[in-house]
Amino acid sequence: MRKMSALAAALLTVSLALAGCSASGDSGADSQAKAADGAVSDQKGAGAAAEGPAAAGRVTGQDPGDKVPAVTHVIRTARLAIEVRNAQKALATARSVALGAGGLVEKESTERVEDDHVSTTVVLRVPQESYDRVLRELAGTGKLLSRTANAKDVTDKVVDVDSRVASQRVSVARVRELMDQATKLSDVVTLEGELSRRQADLESLLAQQSSLKDRTTLATVTLDLTETPVEEKDGSDDDPTFVDALGGGWDALVATLRWIAVAIGAVAPFAAVLAVLYLLWRLVRAQLRRRTAPAAVPAPAAVPAQTTAPAAGGQEGPREQD
Repeated sequence: MRKMSALAAALLTVSLALAGCSASGDSGADSQAKAADGAVSDQKGAGAAAEGPAAAGRVTGQDPGDKVPAVTHVIRTARLAIEVRNAQKALATARSVALGAGGLVEKESTERVEDDHVSTTVVLRVPQESYDRVLRELAGTGKLLSRTANAKDVTDKVVDVDSRVASQRVSVARVRELMDQATKLSDVVTLEGELSRRQADLESLLAQQSSLKDRTTLATVTLDLTETPVEEKDGSDDDPTFVDALGGGWDALVATLRWIAVAIGAVAPFAAVLAVLYLLWRLVRAQLRRRTAPAAVPAPAAVPAQTTAPAAGGQEGPREQD
């Protein structure tokens, strides 16, 4: 009996030892598997952060389309062609509308199409919330010829660029930390090149982010203003009236007077010069005459003439002259 009891105790001890070894082996294997799974998950999470929201959705097993963003980013553009009586007044009205809505005038150009009217093109930037109101007010400045409006949803692109900017900033910060810890010159040179490349990528992403923010915050409205052309009446089929003749005569008189005034104005300088020369010639001539004239000789005294009156008997005697 004692031998049987000792044998049973030995077998129980061996079995318990074997069970403990298997359990410890299983627990070690499980811990290693969990560590490996954790490393893979970390790598997948880092890749998802670098690739953007879509990759993060794939890692977590969620569809990116299931989560709707709270804010929608839309780029709005419009173009209006309006015929107005006075392009300058309509342009002033468009400026007032844009500035009153909190916008600005981005670009402006004016061109004279013909001698009687001009064409103006102005680009306005207005806030998104005032976009529809501004279009209505601009359309009321004259006769609307054409209107086109576009709206493009760029929410996904905005979110993607924002995520890439955040990831790139983290990457730049990590390279700077490695540079602080580097001790070899070769490592420092390599890290400096990597830092320059990543900073350039970050600046490019920041430029894209700024452009998207500007285009989604302010809508672009292009306004084409053309003046109504003056219609020339064709009077070939109408007989001339007294008023037409009077108007034509008046125009001819005004034109004649204008040409006479022009001729007088053209001749006046020459006439003034000739008058001055003539006066100088008269003065010189008078001086020459005074110098060449002979001295004055006194004239002889006049002798009174004697007249005889007839005397009596036919003889004339001397008669004193009174």
